[in-house]
Amino acid sequence: MNTLNPNGGPQRLTSQDLIKLKKYLVDNLMRALEMEGVASAHRNTFVKENIVRVFEQTQLKLPEDLKKEIFSQVLNDLLGYGPIQSLLDDPDVSEIMVNGPKKVFVEKKGQLTKSNVVFDDDDHVVRIIERIVLPLGRHVDADSPTVDARLPDGSRVNAVVRPVAIDGPSLTIRKFRKDKLKVEDLINYGSMSRQMADFLQACVKARFNIVISGGTGSGKTTLLNVMSGFIPEDERILTIEDAAELQLQQDHVMRLETKTANAEGRGAVTIRDLVKNSLRMRPDRIVVGEVRGGEALDMLQAMNTGHDGSLTTVHSNSARDALSRLETLVLMAGMDLPLKVVRQQISSAIDLIVQQTRLKDGQRKVTSVTEVAGMEGEIIVLSDIYKFNQTGVDINGKVLGDLQATGIRPNFTPRLEAAGYKLGADVFAPGSVNKSSSRR
Repeated sequence: MNTLNPNGGPQRLTSQDLIKLKKYLVDNLMRALEMEGVASAHRNTFVKENIVRVFEQTQLKLPEDLKKEIFSQVLNDLLGYGPIQSLLDDPDVSEIMVNGPKKVFVEKKGQLTKSNVVFDDDDHVVRIIERIVLPLGRHVDADSPTVDARLPDGSRVNAVVRPVAIDGPSLTIRKFRKDKLKVEDLINYGSMSRQMADFLQACVKARFNIVISGGTGSGKTTLLNVMSGFIPEDERILTIEDAAELQLQQDHVMRLETKTANAEGRGAVTIRDLVKNSLRMRPDRIVVGEVRGGEALDMLQAMNTGHDGSLTTVHSNSARDALSRLETLVLMAGMDLPLKVVRQQISSAIDLIVQQTRLKDGQRKVTSVTEVAGMEGEIIVLSDIYKFNQTGVDINGKVLGDLQATGIRPNFTPRLEAAGYKLGADVFAPGSVNKSSSRR
């Protein structure tokens, strides 16, 4: 390390010198932690007590503000998640995208912007990725260059390193909301109308099978969380996810999560495995975070054989696209079913498709609520009950439009009434967006 200036004054260090200094402090403190065998509960105190001692060994004299900044970065590297810790602590940041050490982007209030946060170099990014995934028993390297993980608070993490990531290691974090959104929040945000909310609540309670469709980052999981809150307390709910994100508040909830294969390529537990197993666990409701493979067939068969009231999400950009996507996923199950049979399975199993969309200005809205109304020949018939009609864009780039009923009553209205929900004409009347349904 560098030594003091001959006159004893503060030294001027280059950016590379500062990187070396931080690495020196991190390496020495890590070594001290390992040698002392410090328990995880006491790491915080140990590092804060010893960082000054290790720094003094360098015999460097730095301005107090610079020294304080370096100490903060070292503490974040050892006890947090490095440079992105401040972004993780920021409640307004919903997503963090590290495209390399000097390109860190964030989504804030629906808008994507470049952050002033930077990493030292590619190795620094990899160290933070390892800090996230190693405690979870996962690893990332040239042989396993991609990994999905979850932070302790539930935030979803995806990391990609070379050789797959050509320009250097990449890290994407979808943050986990600590405050669970309620249906009233979505109404206040303009994500759905009161009509929609009352209609969807009646459909969930009446045990309709519902698919939430949407693109990446559109808010499907958030909407699934809100809608699952309508499930009555006295029902046994099984949730199945790749990475547990759902925050159900009911008491009788069994959460299942997939498991990746071990180093020998064995021991993996897939969504499909869990869907099959869930049928033996006496569920009243099955909630699948997302169908993306052959489990779609098992899910449809469950819906068709007495497991009504199931909820799931699928990646697609419209209700019609959601059906095409489900057809593809069912065929991935390897059962070699005729397309007409697949469509019959879908049309008889699914009652409703709720389309969630992230608009160009960052707003997230339910843009359609569509009934799966049966089949005509070999085509599944869809009927929009509610629709978002865009009317323009204001001077600030905000998308303008109305969330309104189309005026069409769903064919399954008698089933709703049989379940105890009588929806008045106002619920389906175009233009009346703030009316609520009444329960009989």
